[in-house]
Amino acid sequence: MIDPTELHALGHTSALPASPQAAVLDYPANPRPGVDYLVRFTVPEFTSLCPVTGQPDFAHIVIDYVPGETIVESKSLKLFLGSFRNHAAFHEDCTVGIAQRLVAEMAPKWLRIGGYWYPRGGIPIDVFWQTGVAPAGVWVPDQGVATYRGRG
Repeated sequence: MIDPTELHALGHTSALPASPQAAVLDYPANPRPGVDYLVRFTVPEFTSLCPVTGQPDFAHIVIDYVPGETIVESKSLKLFLGSFRNHAAFHEDCTVGIAQRLVAEMAPKWLRIGGYWYPRGGIPIDVFWQTGVAPAGVWVPDQGVATYRGRG
């Protein structure tokens, strides 16, 4: 059982962090250590700000990872991702920065992220990053986001 006093978000009233840097992510112990399995978070309404114009940017983010000793707690992840609403950064910086923070703090066996950004100036920008090859025997399904055709 997880001690709720050790968690910052789950079981507590939580305000949206002022910035991604201010967000605290919680990493409980992996409930199935020794078993390689895939965890997927799908964020179809991710938002950030354009660092040049200040206008909102929208993306469909998909995070896949194979846990190591810990997992990321979903409410703390939701608050971290929500903190990008007032964060000005290019699509590439947001997408890769999210993944690199998770890798640095959680130390998963494997992680990949797909940032499927809606068009600005008529061009959708999709950003992909992963730590390497997925562990053998782990089922890694397609991320399920179509090449841009209205992002339906």
